[in-house]
Amino acid sequence: MRHVTSRDGTLIAYDVVGEGPPVVLVGGGLTDRTAAAPLAAALSADFTVYAYDRRGRGDSGDTPPYDVEREVEDLRVVIAAAGGSAYVYGTSSGAALALEAAASELGIRRLALWEPPYIVGDSRPRPPAGLAEHYRSLVALGRRGDAVEHFFLHTVGLPEAFVAEARQAPWWPALEALAHTIAYDAAIMSDYTLPTARAAGVEMPTLVLCGGASYEWICESAQALAA
Repeated sequence: MRHVTSRDGTLIAYDVVGEGPPVVLVGGGLTDRTAAAPLAAALSADFTVYAYDRRGRGDSGDTPPYDVEREVEDLRVVIAAAGGSAYVYGTSSGAALALEAAASELGIRRLALWEPPYIVGDSRPRPPAGLAEHYRSLVALGRRGDAVEHFFLHTVGLPEAFVAEARQAPWWPALEALAHTIAYDAAIMSDYTLPTARAAGVEMPTLVLCGGASYEWICESAQALAA
């Protein structure tokens, strides 16, 4: 594990594996850099892979108050550690963050976005307004599990029975430990509207991806973003 210091003094932890052109992996909601380990291993034969803990997760620090721009700055210093330019691969809300960062001069050479969870038209109900504040309130009250449950039910759209069973699973406490970062992702996603103007301004080659077994609405979003 290595560390780099972001602009506001926050330490950002990252791992490096492989050899080749640098690629930075930007994780999604309720994950730390360990979630990217299988992908990093798969890419390591052809790339030098940088997987980092977004602020507030894993071994990275977390300096309040939160602002999306601080996360852009975090990505900037990781890219700097990679030599000043890199390919960037973002997953879910991490894809939305990578797209946000693409408007800045960060040295992103190419961009790959896996299932950024924007909502196109009426493809699915929109999450309730005021999500970031709602999650902050739940965490402040010590209701981390309720924050994770709300995220799964009302943002991801998982079935109630699945979430009820998940709360009893041995891996649930690890999600609760990251519950405060759900508000960060809510801030990144804002109202979940597809950022067409921002996307139109992206000049580097960009690949938008959607899994074959994913929700139809998220594949519609990927197709609309790539159009």
